[in-house]
Amino acid sequence: MSLETAYSVTIDVNVSDRFRGYLPVVVDVETAGFNAQTDALLEVAAVLLTVNDGGEWVEDEGITRHIQPFEGANLEKAALDFNGIDPEHPFRKEISVGEKEGLQDIFKLIRSKLKAHNCKRAILVGHNPAFDIGFLNAAVERTNIKRNPFHPFSTFDTATLGGLAYGQTVLSRAVEKAGIEWDSKEAHSARYDAERTAELFCKIVNRWRVLNQK
Repeated sequence: MSLETAYSVTIDVNVSDRFRGYLPVVVDVETAGFNAQTDALLEVAAVLLTVNDGGEWVEDEGITRHIQPFEGANLEKAALDFNGIDPEHPFRKEISVGEKEGLQDIFKLIRSKLKAHNCKRAILVGHNPAFDIGFLNAAVERTNIKRNPFHPFSTFDTATLGGLAYGQTVLSRAVEKAGIEWDSKEAHSARYDAERTAELFCKIVNRWRVLNQK
């Protein structure tokens, strides 16, 4: 299983102009519960975005890290049953890394894109992103990471945008309404959900761009 996916897209110097110097980065996390302070962070996926030569927002690079539960972390059985993650699976143990190492890998890629696009900071894009940024911020605090590229509380919510554009707030329904393929068997992995969320966000932003030009 590959931990990273990359997409070949031409960098456009005007990326920083669209969102006041912020670079949208789509993030999805899988966890062992709902409490960011006590429950384990198990997967983090990030999909970077850029603008192609036609001025459309598209996926750039993606990175996924499987995370080892921090010491003393709570593992709720109901949450694990829902996302299908077995923290004790031998293969998962082989490829997973600690919170600090995993986040530093992701943050390093994001910082390189911030520099390439001349953006001042990343802004998290997610489906109900309060959950994702809550777990991300808790892990940053636990591991004492000093250089977090994300804005600490501002986010873009595709549940809200999906409701506006397509009348659907559930990710699978909004994705299908947008004409994007949805595979329920792949859902609830951080990588898959982040990629579909990225497609949805780009489609809505690009649709608005076309409508705004009329």
